[in-house]
Amino acid sequence: MLAYLVIREGSKWSDVFRLVPGRRVTIGRAPTNEIVVNQEQCSRNHAEIFQSQGQWMVRDLGSRNGVIVGSDPIEGDYALVPGDVIRIARTQMAFVHDLASAYPEASSELPPRYAPVDETVATIVSPSSTASDSNVLESESYEPTTITHRRGQTKLYTLAIELARQPDLASIANLALNCLFEVTHVDAGAVLITPAASGNPDGKGDLDVIASRSDRQASYQRVSNFLSETALREGEAVLARNIEGDSRLGIRDSKGEFHAKSVICAPIRQKNHTIGLIHLYSTDSEQELDPGDLEFTLAVAENVALATETIGRQQALVEDLTVKKHELDQLRQRLGVESEIVGRSPQMEKVHQEIARAAPSRATVLIRGESGVGKELVARAVHYSSPRKKEPFVCLNCAALTETLLESELFGHERGAFTGATERKVGKFEAADKGTLMLDEIGEMSPSIQAKFLRVLEGHPFERVGGSKPIRVDVRVISATNRNLEKAVSEGKFRRDLFFRLHVVEIYVPPLRKRPQDVIELAEHFVRRFNAETAKKIRGLTPEAIELMRSYRWPGNVRELRNVIEGAILSARDDFIHADDLSLTNLSTASESNVMFSGRHTYEPLSLSEVERRHILETLNSTDWNKSRAATILGIERSTLDRKIRRYELSEDRPRPKA
Repeated sequence: MLAYLVIREGSKWSDVFRLVPGRRVTIGRAPTNEIVVNQEQCSRNHAEIFQSQGQWMVRDLGSRNGVIVGSDPIEGDYALVPGDVIRIARTQMAFVHDLASAYPEASSELPPRYAPVDETVATIVSPSSTASDSNVLESESYEPTTITHRRGQTKLYTLAIELARQPDLASIANLALNCLFEVTHVDAGAVLITPAASGNPDGKGDLDVIASRSDRQASYQRVSNFLSETALREGEAVLARNIEGDSRLGIRDSKGEFHAKSVICAPIRQKNHTIGLIHLYSTDSEQELDPGDLEFTLAVAENVALATETIGRQQALVEDLTVKKHELDQLRQRLGVESEIVGRSPQMEKVHQEIARAAPSRATVLIRGESGVGKELVARAVHYSSPRKKEPFVCLNCAALTETLLESELFGHERGAFTGATERKVGKFEAADKGTLMLDEIGEMSPSIQAKFLRVLEGHPFERVGGSKPIRVDVRVISATNRNLEKAVSEGKFRRDLFFRLHVVEIYVPPLRKRPQDVIELAEHFVRRFNAETAKKIRGLTPEAIELMRSYRWPGNVRELRNVIEGAILSARDDFIHADDLSLTNLSTASESNVMFSGRHTYEPLSLSEVERRHILETLNSTDWNKSRAATILGIERSTLDRKIRRYELSEDRPRPKA
């Protein structure tokens, strides 16, 4: 019958020594013993275990402190029975026939028969350990998970740095194995990972061999089920020595032969979970694995666990980043659907970014841009991307109403407030409560209404026209204009304090001619829309039509493009829109000079300097004397523009020349 000595370290059994019939096992402090107990209370040659008439015996070799079995010291030869615990100094060794009984599943505590007399346990070293190793290992209280061994400390430091640089689990496993083969007495081994940790969603099946190595002729043989299940269940490392021919601790090769003489099975733990094992064994009886090897393997396993956890976090971050990017793309698509903003040019990408930054806040937004660029669509995009998206979005054009009607539209009126006020009316501010109010052409608002409007923006209550009841609302205001408000402020036509209150966040929408990449995409978008509205089946535009649209300046911007496509669909003769179906005008854009020679103006003999003077002046007037914008349109440096202004004696109050 098989017999084992299971040596207790801490609260777990970690070292297994197989007893072989006919072979004596000596125990003592001297390094010549097969089991070395490096403690002062242990004599140099303390005890021996041998077999006599089929019975395993333990004998005290005249030690100073004796041998205790259970709780009583022995005298002479003592016959061991399964479950006996031999105590020498502060070391306990359980004698068992069945290894499973040394690893209880339900509790990490020892069975009652194994209860130690002294809870302090010393370190066990093998005969191959040097004296210096033994001195380093000696301690009054040994904790197996604490790395105190000097063997390979520099190598461990280097390994930790290298593991942190590895890109995947296989690289980590191979690097760890190479380090173990350099430092320990191992000649075969592998890193195995549980199915759940290696990516199996079910978490079932055998351990996956991530990396293996064998320096002998025989290939690596997998760890026995008993050792792997024990290490996974207990979460503690196991050192088994003198195991040749043991079917429970060793594995036969394809010829049915046993090769391993000693085995280490160390768990790879992350927090409270065991995610894998490091399995090492030696096939050389003269290079037997010892507790020092076990301790170093535990240190490597801990570093492997940390590196694996880092890889897992990196993968989780990559996956999370991918998910967030997908969500962001979906939000951008939804934003485009809800706001009908079309275009992927760099200029429109910047607009989308500005919308995303402005939307979450409560700040007022000022949208600038030429007429027809889609300022209202941008305002809708800000609203539908904000926390107020489920509340009302109300839009009002300030330029379309007289001063009296604009005040009534904004603040409402009571019945009889003025001629025609036959009933009470709720104003736009009240209608937009908890939501967003978009005021287009804000620069056309009269000074008297500007004052009342500013008070509401500052959070003060207002009254309906003809009423006396104060009304307080929670409204976010988005204003839009194609005018130069700074110039209006300097001329006294727009309140300075209102300008600063509105100009918290600014979004500039570029004209269509500044983003020619979006022209065809917009055209195709409107073709699909009007196909659905008119039941037409226009398949697209001809190459000539596309070229014409790309070269056209679009003075009316997106609004003009929409109308051109609508008219072309109605007048199209076949399934495609041709160049002659496009009704384009001869109007110049807002920033273009009226003296551009395109064949549409009456010829006037002028010198080149006069043409340049007029063109620069027209450009400055069209940009409301924004010199930076004018220099960009003219394609010259700002300093060059300043020199030409001085040269031609141009001034802002100079009347525009007649073409």
